[in-house]
Parts: sequence; C-alpha cells; structure tokens
Amino acid sequence: MTNTAISINRRYLLRERPQGAFSPSVLELVREPVPEPGPGQALVRNLFLSLDPSNRIWMGEGESYMPPVAINDVMRGICVGEVMSSNDKAYPQGSLVIGLTNWQDYALISSTRSNGARPVRRLPRIPRVKPQTMMSVLGITGLTAYFGMLDIGRPKRGETVVVSAAAGAVGSIAGQIALRRGARVVGIAGGREKCDWLVNDLGFTAAIDRRAHDWREKLAAATPNGIDVDFENVGGEVMEAVFERLNKYSRVVLCGLLSEYSEDGRTPGPRNFGNVLMRRVTIQGFNIGDYTPRFWRASLQMLAWLAIGRIIDRITTVEDLEKAPEALVGLFNGENIGKLMVRIA
Repeated sequence: MTNTAISINRRYLLRERPQGAFSPSVLELVREPVPEPGPGQALVRNLFLSLDPSNRIWMGEGESYMPPVAINDVMRGICVGEVMSSNDKAYPQGSLVIGLTNWQDYALISSTRSNGARPVRRLPRIPRVKPQTMMSVLGITGLTAYFGMLDIGRPKRGETVVVSAAAGAVGSIAGQIALRRGARVVGIAGGREKCDWLVNDLGFTAAIDRRAHDWREKLAAATPNGIDVDFENVGGEVMEAVFERLNKYSRVVLCGLLSEYSEDGRTPGPRNFGNVLMRRVTIQGFNIGDYTPRFWRASLQMLAWLAIGRIIDRITTVEDLEKAPEALVGLFNGENIGKLMVRIA
C-alpha cells in the first residue's frame, strides 16, 4: 500500500510531435490512480521536475542520445523524489532519489540495471543542502558545466572564455568554473537584468546583452585579444559571431544548440566554419553520461566550492506540475535565470 492519502497521479502524455517551437498543446494532462509497487519495485513521489532544452529534443524525431518519447507515453523528465513505499531493498522508504521519473506526481522504479547502470540513483541527505540543489549545481547541471569546461575547454589563466546562454543553468556555472581557473569570462545573455547578475553577482569580466542591436560590436570590444574557449549553448548566429573571433588553437565546447532544437537538427551550420580549419580550432561535443564513473569526485569538488561561496547557485522555481508546459515555453523564451524547475510536491 502507498503511504499517502492522495489517490490521483497527474501525468503529462505526449500526444503529438511538435512542429517547430514547443507548444503546450502537444501534451495532455491526465489523472490516473496512484500505482501500487509490485515485487522488486518502489513508489516515488516526485518533488521537483527539471526543465531543460533537452525536453524539446526528446519530443521530436531528430537525432539524440536517447530515443524520442513515444506518442501517448508520459513525458520524459529528470526529477528528485522521495520513496513512499518500497519492495526493493535498493530504495528504502524515505530515501531521496534522482532520475528519469518523468512529468508526473508518482512513478514506479526498480533497481534492475539497464546498460550497466540503475535508471534512478539514491541521493545522500547532506546537511544544509536542499533536495533541489541536487538537481542544480550538485546534479547533472553542475556536472555538465564541470566536465565540459575542465575536460574539453581547459581554460588557462589569462585566456578569454565566452559562454553563451550564460545566465542559464549550465552556462552560469560553467562561467564560474572558468573564473576559478583565472580566465577572463565573457557571458552572452538575453536582457540587462541577466547581464547585470553575471557581472555584479557572479564576477564575469563582461556580459553582452544578446537583445541589444549592437551586440556583435560589444562582443568584439569585450574580446580584444580574441576568444580562446567557447562554451557553446545556443548555436545559430551567436555561435557564428563567436567563430569570427576564435584564436588559433582555441577550443569549442559544444554543450547545446538551443536555437536549433525547434528544427529537429535540420538547421544549417555557421557560414564561417572555414575559420575552424584556418585557425586549427578543436570542436568537441559531449554527453554527460560518458563521465558517470567520475561523478562522485566531481560532485565533491562542486560541493566544496558551493560551501565556501566560490560557486553561486540560483534556481527559478515554478509552483505546481500543471504549470510545467507554460514554464517550458518560458525556458525557450529566456525568462528564467539559473536553473529552472517545477515544484511538484
């Protein structure tokens, strides 16, 4: 039996594939009974749902590191949750977990391994660390910034690092990690409020307002000696402008291509791609899953930085699962600062 008086499980099902930009109309909210855990299963109550650009990728049929969400299946999403009842020793009642428990109030999980790893991980309860932080700076968001910047970007003291979507979840942390390495960090973000936050609160060297008519000129002024590392989250014309200023032997970390997700990967590349050849640029995409064996050590480093204030975490929280589709629209419109998530319970 479940340890909750709530008998309804709200779930968002994907009814059709979006054409172009995400529209909430492709999702349908349904209400079903809360499932009972069977042998070897545990029931999780989702607490927080992470909203990420990858949500749009999973809805479409473009190439991805995971299969698309099937039509009429529950929408895929990463959540932090609490085990309410359990028939699986790996997930004791009351434990915190994180994983793909999707856009719903409750989910059944099992410790049965898939591709060598459990689909849902238990989380430690760390004093003074909120559960939602485990989905932000201490979770996949922070680890993506950590490995992308340090393993691929490899910024050196005095080098110039540019981060696009710099006021977003990954970008804001990636920029701070580069600052810890002594680099000059220039962020590109949409709006004066975000740019002020990057410079005044996070310590970025400069921030370029992507919505200003002269943003290209300001990018050039902020990078007088060119760009050594590009932590790329946006793609499109932003990446093209950065490519104009790449130095010889610079590194491009392909973390995301936010401007292209609505096209399911069918947009043309930058017109100045020849600069990559002439300037001997290294470009590397990555999947955070490739670094799973190193998660624990990286998480300890991020926790240490967070504890002494060398990394600042900011979370934008939307209340109620039923606001999730609207909040995802806001993500693509650049309305959030830092990590965006939905408080479900």
